[in-house]
Amino acid sequence: MNEYTYEEIEMGQKESFSVTVTDEMMKSFLDITGDINPLHNDREYAISKGHPDRVVYGMLTGSMLSTLAGVYLPGKRSLIQEVKLKFAKPVYVGDTLTVEGVVEEKHDAYSLIILKVTMRNQNGDKVCRARMQISVI
Repeated sequence: MNEYTYEEIEMGQKESFSVTVTDEMMKSFLDITGDINPLHNDREYAISKGHPDRVVYGMLTGSMLSTLAGVYLPGKRSLIQEVKLKFAKPVYVGDTLTVEGVVEEKHDAYSLIILKVTMRNQNGDKVCRARMQISVI
């Protein structure tokens, strides 16, 4: 876990990590949320709707933003204030996602950073983009 202080963070600074979405993650998300939508839980249904497999929950994909802020940038001192999120393409079980955040703004009066985030799958396709406002405490 990184422990960047506000003063240590620089404009343009980047951090990234990769994660592979597993069946276990899907089951845990279902158990936590109760989202029984068949697009996420029934392979045959998802295929009948034109997908190659079950579609990963969007908010499971989005939850990787918490890892980016809370572990990588800034890490231990993060407190997420706001997230603007866009899902560009579906994610499927087995996809490996690379999540990258870049410091786009710093606001000294509030010890606040703005991260521009991109998430790509193993083929390099952008599946998600976001903008995060994070207090560095």
